Amino acid sequence: MNVAYNKAHVGDVLLVQLATEPIVKTVVEKTGDVALLKEAATGEIKAFNLFNASQYVTTTAQGIVELTPTLVADIEKALQDNEVSVDLAVDFSPKFVVGYVETKEKHPNADKLNICMVNIGEETLQIVCGAPNVDAGQKVVVAKIGAVMPSGLLIKQGNLRGVDSFGMICSAKELAIPNAPSEKGILVLDERAVIGQAFEQ
Repeated sequence: MNVAYNKAHVGDVLLVQLATEPIVKTVVEKTGDVALLKEAATGEIKAFNLFNASQYVTTTAQGIVELTPTLVADIEKALQDNEVSVDLAVDFSPKFVVGYVETKEKHPNADKLNICMVNIGEETLQIVCGAPNVDAGQKVVVAKIGAVMPSGLLIKQGNLRGVDSFGMICSAKELAIPNAPSEKGILVLDERAVIGQAFEQ
C-alpha cells in the first residue's frame, strides 16, 4: 500500500494505492468521502481516494506519506465511518536493509549495468545496478520495493533493458547521508553489518 497527499496541488485528498499494477479500465464508486477505484473486468479495488482527508488523518506530507500504524488506523477508521469495507494489507517491515551481494554478472543488453543477486536475509533479490563500484562479496544498503527515498522517489519493481529488478542498491548520496562523496558509487558497508537488519545511519 502506498499513500500520497499534496494539499497545495491536489486538494484535501488522500490518494491510496493498493495494487502495484495499473488499472486497465477504471470504475469509480463513491460512498461519502471515499471514492473506490476498481478494475472494471474483475471488480478488484486497486486504489481509493479519501476526500476531506484532514478531517480523518494528520499529515504534513507533500507527496508520498510515510506509513505508520497510527496513519493506517486513522485510514481504517475513516473507511468505517464512511461504511466502506477495504482490506488494507500493510507491510511495516524495514524498507532499507543490509544486503550481501552474492553474485554480479554483466547485463546482456547494457554495458554499464550489472545483474546482482543480493541476499537480504529472508530472501535473495535480483537487482540491476549501474554503480561502477558494485561487486560480489560486498555488504550494501538495499531499498526494497515500497521504500520511499529521501528524494521522495518510490521504489517499485522495474525492468531495465529486459531484465527485472526488485529493489535498489543505494549510494550514500541517495540516502541523504551528510558529507556523501560526490563521485558515483554505492555505499559499501563495514563487514560487521548484519545481513537482513534494518539500515540505520
